[in-house]
Amino acid sequence: MNALQLIGLRKAFERGTPNEKLALSDVSLDVARGDFITVLGSNGAGKSTLFNAILGKFPLDRGRILLDGEDITRWKDYRRALNIGCLYQDPMRGTAPNMTIEENLALAYTRKASRSFFAVNRRDSGYFKKLLKDLNLGLEDRLKTRMGLLSGGQRQAASLLMATIAEPKLLLLDEHTAALDPATAEKVMALTRRIVAERNLTCLMITHNMQSALNVGNRTIIMDNGGIVLDVSGQERDSLTVPGLLELFRERSGKALDNDRMLLER
Repeated sequence: MNALQLIGLRKAFERGTPNEKLALSDVSLDVARGDFITVLGSNGAGKSTLFNAILGKFPLDRGRILLDGEDITRWKDYRRALNIGCLYQDPMRGTAPNMTIEENLALAYTRKASRSFFAVNRRDSGYFKKLLKDLNLGLEDRLKTRMGLLSGGQRQAASLLMATIAEPKLLLLDEHTAALDPATAEKVMALTRRIVAERNLTCLMITHNMQSALNVGNRTIIMDNGGIVLDVSGQERDSLTVPGLLELFRERSGKALDNDRMLLER
């Protein structure tokens, strides 16, 4: 059984108006348990729209979404959040800046421990401290520090823990290192790879860094005009260089990958 199955997802915004935009065009994708898929595509290709569809941010015009074999197509977003972790580009998003690190982690942990309102106990506090110590960022002694006082990199690392602490069935990473400086982005990416591997998480990661897309995970897809144009894995992916990936996209789509930002990050 696949961890995630997308079947013919279709979504148009502003339907029936001159501004109608087909954002997802019959997208189908089978994601095996433990897959770590990197997602590339030009701006407007449908990457974030695909993530928002999986998260339940809007109703689909057509198609089905199965998580661990269960049809979640009509589930509300808050119900999906119990099984799907998500981390965004903005380090300020998805956390409560006026709550402490400990309180933020406790709130995220309730998805696994309890459906009721959270309360931090000594055992959980010790567990959070151990997790933070493993990050090697000096945060284990700052449990009582408000999230809003952390640096962007520290906050993103703590947010990564929040997104994975309840061991979700699926982890979505939406350019989660793009707003960080190169050195910090590298540290957060290393943490990401370690946590995903240690917990055997199923993960989809949007990135504009083409080399990272080939180096991270076990599979790469490229989207264009709301659809998946390219899906490479195994030996085919292992042998690809960035120029080779660009050429393969050109062969499959009949055009060049139109995104200067990605081309600069080869």
